[in-house]
Amino acid sequence: MKNEQVFPEPVRSDCRIRRENPDDYFETEKMVREAFWNVYHPGCTEHYILHCFRKCSEFIPELDLIMIKEGRIIGQIMYVHSQIVGDDGRTIPTLTFGPISIHPDHQHKGFGGKLLEDSIKIAAELGAAALLITGNVQFYGKFGFIPAKTRGIRYRPDPEADYLLVRELREGYLGKAQGTFSDPEGYLAAKRHPDDFEKYDRQFPKKEKKKLPGQLTFA
Repeated sequence: MKNEQVFPEPVRSDCRIRRENPDDYFETEKMVREAFWNVYHPGCTEHYILHCFRKCSEFIPELDLIMIKEGRIIGQIMYVHSQIVGDDGRTIPTLTFGPISIHPDHQHKGFGGKLLEDSIKIAAELGAAALLITGNVQFYGKFGFIPAKTRGIRYRPDPEADYLLVRELREGYLGKAQGTFSDPEGYLAAKRHPDDFEKYDRQFPKKEKKKLPGQLTFA
């Protein structure tokens, strides 16, 4: 997101990454909720986004990954199909990832960078050609991302956005294509179905929602 903090992250080897399975779902969602609670707005919806995306055709099960340390789930990342709609009318397939989550007890210690880097390698091995995300280029730039607008790619909600980022995994894939990127519909699940979200969220431990400095004003 636009105002996320940036911290140096050393390389980590004291964990393992594997594909998530159904037995992990609740614990993963609980961890994601802890990771994002009161970060971008009071409470959070990222755990619900993950919950809903698993049922969507855009979801990529092979890239639904969790990070394990000492037998606990401490991290998670998912990838979904997305696209650029070119100014010339053609559709350019891409992938989008996120939420990427690290449990608060393990944040800013290098786990997020390892999870991201390893997952990108797996995505490339599975044939992904380009990734688009919204995020802070100071962090994601370390992993090869650049502002998408420098490649002629606009973000539909904010065409001048510096925080829409792109990385080619297959050199030359995007060429000179220009067009518009929109977030996959699944990212809007909580806004589209607020009653369903509230019912879903009640299964987790009650937590206080707080309005804090640095949260996104438009959330």
